[in-house]
Amino acid sequence: MTQTEHITIYTDGACQGNPGPGGWGALLIYNEHEKELFGGEKETTNNRMELSAVIHALNSLKSSCTITLYTDSNYVKDGITKWIHNWKKNNWRNSQRKPVKNSDLWQELDQASQRHTIEWKWVKGHAGNYGNEKADMLANKGVPS
Repeated sequence: MTQTEHITIYTDGACQGNPGPGGWGALLIYNEHEKELFGGEKETTNNRMELSAVIHALNSLKSSCTITLYTDSNYVKDGITKWIHNWKKNNWRNSQRKPVKNSDLWQELDQASQRHTIEWKWVKGHAGNYGNEKADMLANKGVPS
């Protein structure tokens, strides 16, 4: 793949209890090809799984790409498009001067997104969108039993 090639990614996180066992899922679409990714952790939060889904999806790409990334998490979309700039400027502290929650994953996401051109889009969850429904199914598949 080259920078001019376009990939569509749908991501989602799931948690049984918050915190509790959780999973992440990602659906990558390139032309007519689909790739499914999923995984999970025994003790985590929904927000950590939402972030993990995006990180794993971006890190799975072998070269720089143009991406349209859909998430049903405003936390992820707003964090990466609005809040992260000030967090970095303030040494990973929020506007109340407290440490940013999940800063380890935000830093990973920041690093993973650097080599791509990404358009971040929010999609309503559980509303019949094929990609979002598939990412949700994969996230639930990733929850450890």
